[in-house]
Order: sequence, then C-alpha cells, then structure tokens
Amino acid sequence: MATPPIIAGNWKMNLLLESSTKLISDLKKGGISKSRARVIVIPPATLLSSIADQIKNTGIFLGAQNCHEELKGAFTGEVSAEMLASVGCNYVILGHSERRTLFGETNAQIKAKMSSAIKCGLTPIVCVGENLRQREAGGAMDTVGKQLEECLIDKVSKDNCIIAYEPIWAIGTGQTAEPDDIEEIHSHIRNTLKAKEPNTDGIPILYGGSVKPENASKILVLPDVGGVLVGGASLNPKDFLAIIDKTSGKSE
Repeated sequence: MATPPIIAGNWKMNLLLESSTKLISDLKKGGISKSRARVIVIPPATLLSSIADQIKNTGIFLGAQNCHEELKGAFTGEVSAEMLASVGCNYVILGHSERRTLFGETNAQIKAKMSSAIKCGLTPIVCVGENLRQREAGGAMDTVGKQLEECLIDKVSKDNCIIAYEPIWAIGTGQTAEPDDIEEIHSHIRNTLKAKEPNTDGIPILYGGSVKPENASKILVLPDVGGVLVGGASLNPKDFLAIIDKTSGKSE
C-alpha cells in the first residue's frame, strides 16, 4: 500500500499554552483523528510536551521546527534531537527557508542535523527551494539540486527522510506556484534522489508555500506530490481540517 498523503502543520512562532490547547481540541472535535492522511502538528518547542499529551492515542503525529546538530553540550538556547525524541516527537523540520535566510543555516549544518535526527529516531523533513531572484534567473532546478546534494546524508530512503519543496517567494506571500511548476520541480527532486540513491521511490515530497483550502486540491492531485507543509492555515482549525479533507482525492 502506498504511503498516505502527509499533511504537516508548521505553527512557527505562534500560540501559547491555552490557545494551542484549544486548537488541538478543535482539531480532534473536527474528526482529524479519523483522517486517512498522516497528520503532523509542528508547534514551538515550548508546547511540545503539552501537545504530546493531548494527541496521545489519536493517530496525530508530533514534529519539531528545528534541532541542533549535537546531542548535548554548551549550546545555550538550543534543543537537541534527543531532547525532542524524549518528549514524543516523531519528526523534525530541517533547513526551513526562514532558518536559512534569517539565521544563516548552511547546507552542511542541515546535513549534520539530519544525521543527528536520524540517530535519535526522528524523521527529518528537509526543506529545499529557490528564492524569486533564482527563479527569475532560471536557476530553480540548480538551486534545489545543490541543496539536495549537500543537505542529505548518504543512504536516504522512505524510512529516514521526507523532502519539502517550498519556493521561498511563495511562503507567506499569498502566491502559490502553478501546478505545472510544482510538478516540474517535484519531478526534478524525484530524479535527483534516484541519482543519489536508487532506493528512494517511496520518499514523500511535500509542497509548501501558501497552501490553503482553496488551492490544496489542485496541489495534492499532482503525481509527485506526497502531501503539503502548511503554514498559516494550520493555525486555523477550520482551514487545516479543510486541507486534510482534500486528501480524499489522493489515491493510495
């Protein structure tokens, strides 16, 4: 059986304890636990423990937004993959464009974080994508290919890796890549993965970039799209549930 579509909600630096508790409660009341999709909620680090308790035995999975490449040490303010696993995380986002652009994360750092995450039993969601300047210059394929080559460890497979393509120019802007553009890049990612390691057919490739209920269907139906990484819409239970409902058209 094929991997079910993945709907991952990245809350970014939003919500406090009370508001996050209400969001999870609303999602559960809305039937999120009965979805055929693999639903991942990805709150800030301060909320991981409380969310883990709330989603226990619901079929909802927990992810973190980042981790440090070392497992322990004098790294004030950082959180290790081992710490994330210990509070119930299954997944961790690595290389999100905001981490790259705002905090200067390099491909080498992301690769080291990926290795650390896998050692601790987490599945990394490795983000790749081009900015507007790179796209307009015709360098989208090369940018994404370089990121894949330099960020991924050897021997990647469906058991230790998820890729998320997020065109930087479409994140939080309301713009979304056209289906033909998404399909072209996702196909390029698939071919690049195969060239790197033959056993990569099952690696899910998510799309992220202003995903909302209005455009989710046309994105999820694309052949190489294995799900979506949702930003702002994941903070609204009605919108997030509506996106999850769109997976009913994705064949297994």
